[in-house]
Amino acid sequence: MLINPTVDGLYTLNLPAMARALVEQRERADHHALSFEERLGLLVDLELQDRENRRLQRSLKTAKLRGNAVIEDLDLRRPRGLDRSQMLNLAESLWVANHHNVLIVGATGLHSAIRHRHSALYLRGPRMLDELAIARADGRLTRLLASWARVDVLVIDDFGLRPLTPDQAADLLEVVEDRAQLRSTVVTSQLPVAHWHEALGEPTVADAILDRLLQNAHRVELAGESMRRPDKLADGTNGSNSRRRSENRLAETPVEAR
Repeated sequence: MLINPTVDGLYTLNLPAMARALVEQRERADHHALSFEERLGLLVDLELQDRENRRLQRSLKTAKLRGNAVIEDLDLRRPRGLDRSQMLNLAESLWVANHHNVLIVGATGLHSAIRHRHSALYLRGPRMLDELAIARADGRLTRLLASWARVDVLVIDDFGLRPLTPDQAADLLEVVEDRAQLRSTVVTSQLPVAHWHEALGEPTVADAILDRLLQNAHRVELAGESMRRPDKLADGTNGSNSRRRSENRLAETPVEAR
């Protein structure tokens, strides 16, 4: 039996995984003992798994996450104030389905929502504010806000690094207002929540922003240093000692040689 037309037809129907699996089945003797229904079931399963993998890759690319960290890699042995049960509950992503927020406070270094078929987008706070200002100036603000409002999980990283201007606070209010009780927002900050009101500027606008962020929010308060800062360098030396040696070497170098 010639299967080339069948394989070509599967590719035409945008079923590439089934096409590849069909060729593999013909080449493997252990598949010949299977019934038609069993072989067809394997083909369908492989196609579904391939589509899910491609969806995940597209979602991760769209989310623009800065790393590939997953919940399975979370180190709960280090004393950072993490509660195991809380982390496992958050990993189930029910907070996304319930449109809750997550506030992560402390020295942070930042996928499970995407694996649960939720869309996500990562934004650094300062750049997000700049992008809003640019969009306002060139007439894209309404479209930009609408696109962010459709995202299931919006991650705002490095929140409150510097005090907001009145215009920036007003723009941020529009972002969180569009999402309040409709979508989920994750906010990470090295600034304690108690100081957020002051960093947001005008009290009335600050009240409105915090009312929306803090409502139905899961708070994770981290302790210790950032996970972005390893305890030891690749050569096994302590990072701070290495920096001090570098500074000493620089101090000993003649000015003319620098």
